[in-house]
This record gives sequence, structure tokens and C-alpha cells, in this order.
Amino acid sequence: MHKNRSLLLALFLLLAQLAFYYSLRFFPAVVESLYSTGIYPYISKAMRFGLGWLPFSFGDLVYSIAIIMIIRWLWISKKDLISLSRKRYTQLFLSLNIIIALFHCMWGFNYYREPLHKVLELDNEYTTEELKTVVQQLVYTSNKLHEQLQKIDSLPVTFTRSQSEIFDLAPQGFEKINHVYPALDYGNASIKKSLLTMPLSYMGYSGYLNPITGEAHTNAWINNYKTPVLTLHEMSHQLGFAKENEANFIAIIAGMNHDDLHFQYSASIFALRYCINDLYRRDPAAYEEIRPIIKDGIFKNYKELRDFWVQYEGVIEDVSQATYNTYLKANNQPGGMETYSYVVALLVNYYK
Repeated sequence: MHKNRSLLLALFLLLAQLAFYYSLRFFPAVVESLYSTGIYPYISKAMRFGLGWLPFSFGDLVYSIAIIMIIRWLWISKKDLISLSRKRYTQLFLSLNIIIALFHCMWGFNYYREPLHKVLELDNEYTTEELKTVVQQLVYTSNKLHEQLQKIDSLPVTFTRSQSEIFDLAPQGFEKINHVYPALDYGNASIKKSLLTMPLSYMGYSGYLNPITGEAHTNAWINNYKTPVLTLHEMSHQLGFAKENEANFIAIIAGMNHDDLHFQYSASIFALRYCINDLYRRDPAAYEEIRPIIKDGIFKNYKELRDFWVQYEGVIEDVSQATYNTYLKANNQPGGMETYSYVVALLVNYYK
């Protein structure tokens, strides 16, 4: 029994941690007050200030080294793991304890904060008629922006800026909306092109936040309408909006309030895509009625993004997406990656 004490303690601590994180979903107001709007803004700004000046991703280097070390440790320990060596399993459980605790302290507690509609005092339900009204507004705005950026209705809007230029412009969007909620005050930027773009593409990801270093990353190969709103999405994660649907909403309102027309267009047609997809599910006849009003060039922009991802489809993407979907559900997002309705609910109740 004495020989097993360290192993049992490490396992107990891991289970206790997991039980504690699960219990947090029942106390969102406490998390919102103490962590998301209390401690985390200082952590976030400190990480962006400390690493934002680096022209490359420090977090990606850490990931790469960690992966190599994990593979090396598994190779060295394979016989001990198979034979259920107490020492190796104690090391494994202790490492998991440290990693999970660090993840939550640096960012992960944000998964358990108050839902965004409560924070912004919005409803989270909407009628089909309200959806139609907002769709019409978005169609008008998207068509107008397309007309300003592309004189030919049937052609897509071109995005020629480099990602670095977009990174420089992106923070301006948050300067326009920090009156909506104090937590939207962005501060120092730390946005990087991922050094792991190739595996990222085959895994089907546009970008990600490194929760340990606070660096926002984009897929370096994406250069289309999605790039500005994608950048704003990852910056929203930096501000503590951990849930994908909430980060999408913050990115949309930041983009639509940006001074730059390309940012406005990116955010507007991104929002429009969510809303017309939802309208099609709710009322196909209404969708068919409004579809001809939308400029063909907007659908060409959607097609550009689809064409980009087609070349990377395969087993790796399927496994990766399934794994991430499970990760989201484990972190207080029961809908997983299917978050359309909540994004639309936020949009409809914000703009109606």
C-alpha cells in the first residue's frame, strides 16, 4: 500500500480537479466575477504584453518541443506503461495534473463564465419573423459593401492585404465596441501566423489560441473573406470569450464596427451566412425568396473558402474535428461545434 501511495495521490488529485471543474458550470456568476472580469484581464494583458512583440509564435515552439518530448517519453516508457509501472503512471498523472491546472488558471476557467446573452442583457430566443428582419438588414448591408468593394455583382470581393497588415488593423475594431462591455477593451496585440500551418490545414482549423502563452494564431494559408473576421475571432478568445459561438459574435460586431470596408464586409457576410443557413432550416420558402436578392459575388466569396478546405479533406480532418467536438462538449459546450442557433440568437437580439 505504501508503494502505491504516490500513484493514488496523483490519481486522486486528477479526479478532484476534474470534479471541481465540472462543478463550476453551476456557478457561472462566481466565475464571471472572480475570474473572467476579475483576475483574467490582468493575466491576458500581461501575456500579450510579454510575447506580443515577438515576430514568431513562442507558443508554437513550446508545442513542438512538448510533442517531441512526449513522443520521446512514451517511447522510453512503453515497456513500463504496458507492465503498469507505478513510477511511470505516477509521472503521467502528475503531469496531467499540472497541465490541466495551468490550462484553467491561464485561460480555461472562461469556459464556465456567464453566457454572453446574460452579460449583454440580451434574449437568447427569437422568432422566425425576427430572423427574417435581421436577414434583410444583413443582405442590404452585405450587398452595399460588395458594391463598394467590387463593381461587378457576379465577382467576389478580393482580399489582397497580407495577414500581417490585417493583424495591424484588427485591434481598431475593438476600440469601436469597448463601450458595449468593458471586457472588450483589447489593449496590446499578440497575433501570429501559425508555424504549424500545414498540420493545422489538414486538421481543418482556421486558427486557435494558445491558452498558456495568450498568443492568437491564424492559418497562414488562408487569404480570403474569412481572414479579417477569423483574426477578430481569435482576438475575442484572448479577451476571455472561450466559447466558439460567443467568439464568433464578438468578432462579427467588432468587424462590422471597424472603419475598414474589408473588415466590415468580412464580418457582414460571415453573419449573413449564419443567418441564411438558419432561415433555410426554419423556413425554406423564405430563404428561396430572399436568395436571389443576394449578390452572386457574395456566394463566390463563400465558394472560395469552401474550395480552400476541399483540398485538405480526409481522415486527419475527420478525426481532428471529432476530437475537438468532444473537447468542446467536455468544456461546458454541450452543442459541440454545432453552435449556429446561439450565434444567430445573439445576432438577432443585438440587431433587431
